[in-house]
Amino acid sequence: MKVDRHGKAKILTQQEIQLLFSEGFQTSRDRALFGICLFTACRINEACTLKIADAYDTAGRVRPKLIIRKGNTKGKLATRTIPVIEDLRLILTNYQPAVGQEYLFPGRFCGHIDPESASRILRKAYRRVGIEGGSTHSFRRTALTQMSNAGIPLRIIQEVSGHRSLSQLQNYLEVQDSQVLGAVTALSMLSPVGEEVRKYNYLDLNAEPQQVDTGLSP
Repeated sequence: MKVDRHGKAKILTQQEIQLLFSEGFQTSRDRALFGICLFTACRINEACTLKIADAYDTAGRVRPKLIIRKGNTKGKLATRTIPVIEDLRLILTNYQPAVGQEYLFPGRFCGHIDPESASRILRKAYRRVGIEGGSTHSFRRTALTQMSNAGIPLRIIQEVSGHRSLSQLQNYLEVQDSQVLGAVTALSMLSPVGEEVRKYNYLDLNAEPQQVDTGLSP
């Protein structure tokens, strides 16, 4: 459920992410599934359709890069390989894929887990920890926004996200009020206003005017 966000998924805070992974998710599978969504900024369908060989080598070790195959991407544009950072490697190490399965997250009967089933799992996790406005897309938006806020060039972020264009990518990024304030505040260096005028402008305009003694009789 998205709450008053004009159709855009909620950006998760660090505290909310910690709550989800410590209390919201009940199994190592769920932590692995949504850990991949968070730490690779992939779409939920891309995570659900991963094969064991995309994340682990033949010895069962986590690969240094996660493979998101072209056939499972939106628009089937290109295969992406995303470096596995230590946080994700630990999550995947704690997850034990089913022996003899092809898919990393097998479905109940056959094939891979359905994205709608994954969405239901996430909604339950959100409710457990009292998070409103989140969806499966929250992980992707949160990851891409975090990269942008860290100063990573958009062209590099696009390589991670797999967007067709920079304009599509920019629609995912959220600008915070504090960032807008910081941008506008930076313009103060251009101000032609002198110090005395600034002092006048910052006076308490609601203060009562003081009576001036002119020395004349009333």
